[in-house]
Amino acid sequence: MNKIAELSHWMITEGRRSGDPVKIVSRFCDGLIDAGVPLWRVNIGQRFANPLLIAWGVVWTPEKTESYDVTHERMLTDGYIGSSFEYINDNRKPLHKSLRDLDPEHDHASYIEYAALGGTDYYATLLYYGDGSLHGCTFATQAKDGFSSEHLSMIEEMLPALSAAMEPITMRKSTQSLLRTYLGDGPSEAVCNGTIRRGERTTLEAVVMFTDLRGFTALSDTATEEDLFEALNGYFDVVVQAVEEMNGDVLKFMGDGILSIFAIPTPDVRTLRCEQAVRAAQKALSDLALLNETRAQAHKPSLDIGVGINSGQVSYGNIGSPGRLDFTVLGGAVNLSSRIEGLTKSIGQRVLATKAVADTCPDVFQSCGLHEVRGLTQPIEIFHLLEAAQQ
Repeated sequence: MNKIAELSHWMITEGRRSGDPVKIVSRFCDGLIDAGVPLWRVNIGQRFANPLLIAWGVVWTPEKTESYDVTHERMLTDGYIGSSFEYINDNRKPLHKSLRDLDPEHDHASYIEYAALGGTDYYATLLYYGDGSLHGCTFATQAKDGFSSEHLSMIEEMLPALSAAMEPITMRKSTQSLLRTYLGDGPSEAVCNGTIRRGERTTLEAVVMFTDLRGFTALSDTATEEDLFEALNGYFDVVVQAVEEMNGDVLKFMGDGILSIFAIPTPDVRTLRCEQAVRAAQKALSDLALLNETRAQAHKPSLDIGVGINSGQVSYGNIGSPGRLDFTVLGGAVNLSSRIEGLTKSIGQRVLATKAVADTCPDVFQSCGLHEVRGLTQPIEIFHLLEAAQQ
């Protein structure tokens, strides 16, 4: 068995089973070099089915191999436009280009950069997957004579085996990324691990934060659809980033409401998780103020929010019909969080919490006294975030 055949066999057996894209690409490149292909830089790009990320990939150099992500915004920049990846995706055929005597006025910046680092020749080609998707890969060399036709033939001969090893990883990453985008980290992990039957649930302790956009109905009646979506996206960005920065998990967008949790896996981290939820609320208020400054400059109305924070037992679970499920979190702690958020207007405070949360952060909360809460037979003590703590 020759070296290319040996490498192909490894890719479709051990490599495919490894599930490790960095290991696969490293072995792929090392094997080609061992077979005589003078590689210097290799980029194996993979397309995503994801509304936030459009691609990911692995870059190999003699010094290291590492993975990367590509956002949709990056695809609109000069880094992609005019590049070899755009060429092979648009033309559905490989590109072989010398890196000598380039024209800075017309050749893509990536070619100029490679040439400046000593690159002499460049090859870009496609990987074809079973679902019909196309993925790009590029190869560069510093060899004096560049890539020979034999070198390119060996690369092409290896591509089906590389596809066989990388495709299942790409499919899994796309599925996991898509689930994470729509369900959040905790629920997406549970679904990926097989918690998919109707009625299945997991009970845990958590801090629950419910956020609502004040004045949403009035805004809906007066703003254009474009302005309304812009306002919602700005508000969602502020809250989601604040929650995720504090290691929380955004579970649902319910109209203009946002349901987030901060799981408490063990009693010893309960105080920390309460503090993180409170800091998320503080950051959301701070970032909203910055967003409103930008909106004011554009002569757009400012946005305001109400936040309710509670802690207690919740249940992750699948609800719905056999053919259409929703993965959500339920429980009295969730309901109470939503209902105390509803008191923010009548009490006149933007962030309210129950005693269970306020007791863990006594320096930033003050009692509002006892209040009736729908669904509870007795009034409960409600606490508001001090004005100084909102700065």
